[in-house]
Amino acid sequence: MRIVCLSDTHNLHDHVEVPDGDLLLHGGDFTGRGNRAEVEAFGKWLARLPHAHKVVIAGNHDFLFTRKPEQARALLGDATYLQDSGVRIEGLSVWGSPWQPWFHDWAFNLQRGSPLAEKWALVPPSTDILLTHGPPHGVLDTTVGGEQVGCEELTRALERIRPRLHVFGHIHECRGTQQRTDRLTINACICNLAYRTEHRPVVVDWDGRQMRLVEG
Repeated sequence: MRIVCLSDTHNLHDHVEVPDGDLLLHGGDFTGRGNRAEVEAFGKWLARLPHAHKVVIAGNHDFLFTRKPEQARALLGDATYLQDSGVRIEGLSVWGSPWQPWFHDWAFNLQRGSPLAEKWALVPPSTDILLTHGPPHGVLDTTVGGEQVGCEELTRALERIRPRLHVFGHIHECRGTQQRTDRLTINACICNLAYRTEHRPVVVDWDGRQMRLVEG
């Protein structure tokens, strides 16, 4: 299976060259302010992509998913929207969650500590692919000011969940990949700190045993 990973496109999805693949993962922040017109435009773009499976979560910019969730989900068409929920795709279990530590007054904020720990406790340990908007603490989460802003509770939960692939975005300036023996971690931000499309989607192949980075 070929997996195409991206996040933080911020209304600039039409400027992104998306590689072919079987499964598309989008880690949220596909809008600027999360209004209906922006979500609708993103949904139409998704519909034009050829990938057999498309899985999407919201991010802190995607306000419509907090204000009018049913309407927002309907605008994504046949894409699978996950919010503290999972789906099984060709033998792989995928779990998606939009939450991150409190970040100004944007969407899907929670205080550090138990509120976030409760969300990560929902993730089954059988999860193969974890899709979150924000990063774990200490992993591809360093801001331009040098601060590591990822979620400590998510870092702890990963030791229990042990996903084969973890995809997120949120911290534009720390886009990149990290390969461990048992896990491939990807900050898949497309936009840079200036909200310009600087990066390409990350491509991963799953051969039934491991996740292998192909492009990214």
